[in-house]
Amino acid sequence: MAVDLAVPSKPGATPEVAGRSLRQLAWARFRRDKAAMTSLGVLIFIFLVAIFAPLICSWFGVDPYTFNSSVISDDGGKPIGAWGGISWQHPFGVEWGTGRDIFARLLYGLRISLAISIIATTITVVLGTFFGIVSGFAGGKTDAVLGRFMDLILAFPFLLIVLALSGALTQRITSLGVPEGNASRLVYLILIFSLFGWPYLARIIRGQVLSLREREFVESATAMGASGRRILFKEILPNLWAPILVYASLTLPTYIGAEAALSFLGVGILPPEPSFGAILADSVNYFKLVPSYLFIPGGILAILVVTFNLVGDGVRDALDPRAARS
Repeated sequence: MAVDLAVPSKPGATPEVAGRSLRQLAWARFRRDKAAMTSLGVLIFIFLVAIFAPLICSWFGVDPYTFNSSVISDDGGKPIGAWGGISWQHPFGVEWGTGRDIFARLLYGLRISLAISIIATTITVVLGTFFGIVSGFAGGKTDAVLGRFMDLILAFPFLLIVLALSGALTQRITSLGVPEGNASRLVYLILIFSLFGWPYLARIIRGQVLSLREREFVESATAMGASGRRILFKEILPNLWAPILVYASLTLPTYIGAEAALSFLGVGILPPEPSFGAILADSVNYFKLVPSYLFIPGGILAILVVTFNLVGDGVRDALDPRAARS
């Protein structure tokens, strides 16, 4: 489907007709949203920083794992200098007692948070889209069984299950061949996020499919003898990209915040591997002495989540302009 716009080629000439696809119209609406465009630029910068974190750390001559006794005092390991040892060499200061560079640890923690959230969001979207389409299109007993299964998953308290099953499931994952330690914990976080995340999208997709299967183009394809697979992938799925993209853009920051919270509680990524949650957990001990320990990582995490949410809002408004006007 395309929208035709009259575009004059020369002053006084007869206007020419230029077609614009729905994707082009959505991108034009998105570009008019200044908050979303600014947030998109910030996100691109954050992704580039995360990708090139080792190179950036090498430029500053720091790394997230090395203990540096020369930047802390011998009496209790207090950082030398104001605000936790902030300097040109250590832009965000150093850790109390270890001298590890906080800037480098935040960059590497950003890589881990983005990796977990992107992989978990991808799995969530695939599972939610698949089961949502099957449930809405098949109907009958299939819809009833899948609906009760979704209700069962959503009935479990997420945080309680994550805390209770952390030790047992990470050991089980290790027994399947995943290296012990943070590798098994990373797989555990991705699986647990995906398991509890897909039913929300599946419910949204199911409702959309129930509406779409009654539309004229689906009934026409059915009357012409199109197979169920063709109807699903050629007629229905292309009309589901809007809710899928919106849900994905809003799920990413949710998983980033959840990973930080679980690492803060000690069931996520463990030291010496850096993560936002672990850095925030350590900062609690020294917050009264050096407030920057809490404000710097907390501020970066807040900026990351807010920019993702603003981009998600912009995508939603661009794909559904009626919702934006309302």
